[in-house]
Amino acid sequence: MFSRASMLALIFAVAAAGGIRGNTCSSEAHPVPTPNPPQTGDVRAVELGGGVKLDLVWIPPGEFVMGSSFDEDGRAPMESFRHPVRLTRGFWMGRYPVTQEQWERVTGGNPSYTKGPSLPVEQVNWSDCQNFLQQINSILESGHLTAALPTEAQWEYACRAGTQTRYYLGDNVHDLDRTGWFSGNSGYKPHPVGQKEKNKFGLHDMHGNVWQWCQDWMDAYPRTPSVDPTGPDSGNARVLRGGSWGSDQDACRSACRFCYPPDYRIITAGLRIVAMVDPKEVRKN
Repeated sequence: MFSRASMLALIFAVAAAGGIRGNTCSSEAHPVPTPNPPQTGDVRAVELGGGVKLDLVWIPPGEFVMGSSFDEDGRAPMESFRHPVRLTRGFWMGRYPVTQEQWERVTGGNPSYTKGPSLPVEQVNWSDCQNFLQQINSILESGHLTAALPTEAQWEYACRAGTQTRYYLGDNVHDLDRTGWFSGNSGYKPHPVGQKEKNKFGLHDMHGNVWQWCQDWMDAYPRTPSVDPTGPDSGNARVLRGGSWGSDQDACRSACRFCYPPDYRIITAGLRIVAMVDPKEVRKN
């Protein structure tokens, strides 16, 4: 019997070839690996100045099934169709949502409604996030990294960390209680980042606390396998993922999708960054 990983590999191989073809032989050069490439869960600290750091965790390339099954509790129609996704490049991702201390250090201001240095920044819209990233990139230049919001596929892949359950620790509300702040345990307020259990990649607060903006415009999923998807070229609303301290258990699922216009600010929405490695400097592991 094929494993899920084997079946995914077969689906991508057939899709890339346009069907089943006869036997062929080829000779190809194999790249020489870069010494000491980052490994899954490695942490890289970005110095923002004034003793403030932003921790990034290495997420390896890989494959997963995006979306939710028709029998998943709490699913919504926009989570169809489940489809295989391959991410060909690893990336660094914020271990936590961006905090108010980090945002203020970079931008000089703090738009959050509920103040606290270790609380996630909120009341930021998608455009605010782009301005923050532009300033972060001036810091990252010497490290051969480029910061961005995660694509929706990167976000779900990183959240699941190899799982297909509603949450990365399981399917029931008790599993959510261990991993995130939501309406059932938050007291209807945000909490300092990193207090709940991490996933297998080493990420915290992927469920609840604050919604996290993604790079993509919202649209229906494709019905075919995707490789490094970035969403549609245009739209009316940008994707948010993860749920918040005010969300119910269904909105905090790994597969849940939400969206707002890019200029919309709300006290439950923040961000988490990714940083892509310059392929000229470090090959994917």
